[in-house]
Amino acid sequence: MTGGVRARVGRAVAAAAEGGYVVAVALLVAMAAGSALILAFGQSPARVYAAMWTRTWGDAYGVGQVVFKATPLVFTGLAVALPYRVGLFNIGAEGQMIAGGLATAVAGAALPAATPWFVAIPAAIAAGAAAGAAVGALPGWLRARFGAHEVIDTIMLNFIVAAVALWLGGRWLFVPETTHTAPVAAGARLPVLGLRGSAANASAALAIALAAGAWYWLARTRGGLAWRAVGANPLAAEAAGVRLGRVYVAAMAAGGAVAGAVGAHFVLGYKGYFEEGLGRGAGFMGIAVALLGRAHPAGVVVAALLFGTLAHAGFEINALVPRELVDVLQAAIILAVAAAAGRGGRR
Repeated sequence: MTGGVRARVGRAVAAAAEGGYVVAVALLVAMAAGSALILAFGQSPARVYAAMWTRTWGDAYGVGQVVFKATPLVFTGLAVALPYRVGLFNIGAEGQMIAGGLATAVAGAALPAATPWFVAIPAAIAAGAAAGAAVGALPGWLRARFGAHEVIDTIMLNFIVAAVALWLGGRWLFVPETTHTAPVAAGARLPVLGLRGSAANASAALAIALAAGAWYWLARTRGGLAWRAVGANPLAAEAAGVRLGRVYVAAMAAGGAVAGAVGAHFVLGYKGYFEEGLGRGAGFMGIAVALLGRAHPAGVVVAALLFGTLAHAGFEINALVPRELVDVLQAAIILAVAAAAGRGGRR
């Protein structure tokens, strides 16, 4: 093994150890906070945590519901993680998701009824990804051209996109007297996974494929190397010939495209149409998923499964403790990740 290979392996091991440390601290802090609240409600923490586990991962329906709730978080987590790797913070996954979901539904409904699935599904998903990419590329271009901060731009775009989507829907796209579009063509619907009646559908496979593709791009391509170089030191990367503006626009567009592709989950796999408020909050939760996953595609998948588990467990333990306990656990995890990451950065 050469010295260069050994150095790369050592850095990878050190990064994995640091990430594991942050996640472990976050989970321990969350469990401690949750245990205190559970005791305050007169319940046993061991009993409640056991119920959370057995009623989520203990049967096929629970597994299906965890997958269902985790799938959109993989999309939105990747939408945050990809720009983060070039030093940008994409807060706009919520708006990009709305644009993508509406475009997915409109494209799917416009297809002829007899369109085969191998044409209908890719066409509808591509429409959603393109819409999300367009919304994501705008703040990337503003950052590259004028130096405008992407956090402010993406926050504002969330409100703008939501308002425009509602206006377009009410004016032209929604079924009269409703807040949803017409159903998509039958060939555009994604099959469910058949986990004892759960809502989990084939969009979970797309989410995993996108995570694998993101990993391959970042770890095994020259373009991914350029992205990582910009994220590590933009001035050095620019001095080496990397065009920062192009990377910023591409990274934000890629994040927007992944967020827009979540329409495959909510529209093609779940509802069959776009509805105002569908999936609301998943874009913002993607920020927490990306942070807990350390902006690594594999970490995003694991973090999404964790938050999906908590989301479904909240319904299952409602007879023992209030469902809002899960919100406290999620908040504790996020705060612990931020604190542990900051402590690690000061070493």
